[in-house]
Amino acid sequence: MPLYVIIGTDKADSLADRLAARPAHLARMEILKEEGRLILAGPFPAIDSVDPGPAGFTGSLIVADFASLTDAQAWAENDPYVVNGIFTDVKVKPFRHVLP
Repeated sequence: MPLYVIIGTDKADSLADRLAARPAHLARMEILKEEGRLILAGPFPAIDSVDPGPAGFTGSLIVADFASLTDAQAWAENDPYVVNGIFTDVKVKPFRHVLP
């Protein structure tokens, strides 16, 4: 199972746009989950809080199984957070799961 990490960085003041694109983003995540390919995923709160409220988020992290780095990059490029300009930067890297 080749794993890849996807790290997206939000634009400034992204909360409203992020919330608008969230249902489509989560629908894609649900497909990965149903296929057994999603290891973990979630956002980075802008402040030290589970619910950052209006402070919003600074980005997101996804670890998932893809056939190749090229496939992981293509998947990331089509994410609604990328397509809608919420992520200003996306890094996709191979990931080796060691622990736990």
